[in-house]
Amino acid sequence: MSLREVGPRDGLQNEDPVPTAAKVALLDALSTTGLRRIEAVSFVHPRAIPQMADADEVWAAARREPGVRYSALVPNSRGAARALAAGFTDIEVVVSASDTHNRRNVNRSTTESLDDITAMIEQVHDAGGSVEVIVATSFGCPYEGNIAPERVAGIVRRVLADGADRIAYGDTTGMATPRRVRDLFDAVPPPTWVPTLLHFHNTRGTALANIVTALGLGVVEFDASVGGLGGCPYAPGASGNVATEEVVHMLDDMGIETGVDLDKLLDAARLAQKIVGRDLPSGVLKAGPRVPR
Repeated sequence: MSLREVGPRDGLQNEDPVPTAAKVALLDALSTTGLRRIEAVSFVHPRAIPQMADADEVWAAARREPGVRYSALVPNSRGAARALAAGFTDIEVVVSASDTHNRRNVNRSTTESLDDITAMIEQVHDAGGSVEVIVATSFGCPYEGNIAPERVAGIVRRVLADGADRIAYGDTTGMATPRRVRDLFDAVPPPTWVPTLLHFHNTRGTALANIVTALGLGVVEFDASVGGLGGCPYAPGASGNVATEEVVHMLDDMGIETGVDLDKLLDAARLAQKIVGRDLPSGVLKAGPRVPR
């Protein structure tokens, strides 16, 4: 089982901007929990996401823990060039299955983004890096409603043909349910030749159920965000991601090894809560583990 922590990027991008030093402190705390993948920053125009305007400064100051793979999210080829220049080799790029959401998110149609991703994959590969393509709104869109799994399948076929190294499916506004997870993978079975990851929001309280469903379908990689931080600035109602400590707590009780120290993770969640200055939605953060530790 592999978890990617997305709190430092996806979590903080939906909050009021926090100081660079606080971002570095959270990133460093998460690096000591046993997590093996962390999404550190995004390289996006500061007018679009001012919360990520200091991405270069955060990454320059962060402690790089051996054995942890750090990645950066980019919206386009220009962002990929910045990420590569900063030293990242694991690059993520997002494209929405919903054309309306894609225009709100990156001011392009889905087709225009896919054309840019084709060039970006070559750009990153030439620099010795890898590209993960995240298909946002895979399970529904707040503007367009249900998204046909076949539309998602078409996007996946395109980016795999273009050489994408990894595929991820984003539940951008928490519209996924176990049924929708099964429907998606009926149309797009997890490829055996590239890793597949799922990114669930807990907007409607179904994220853990969706993870259990996906586990039964053979998926073993998931995103999660410390404390349940997160959301999407361009999607109404996109509340926080599933909390990393809730996922670890559940998987530990199921006997599924994550390699993550829950106590250290809860310390990081408390730090995140202090940084943003409000109570975070994580139930495990509020109530503690089911059995006192």
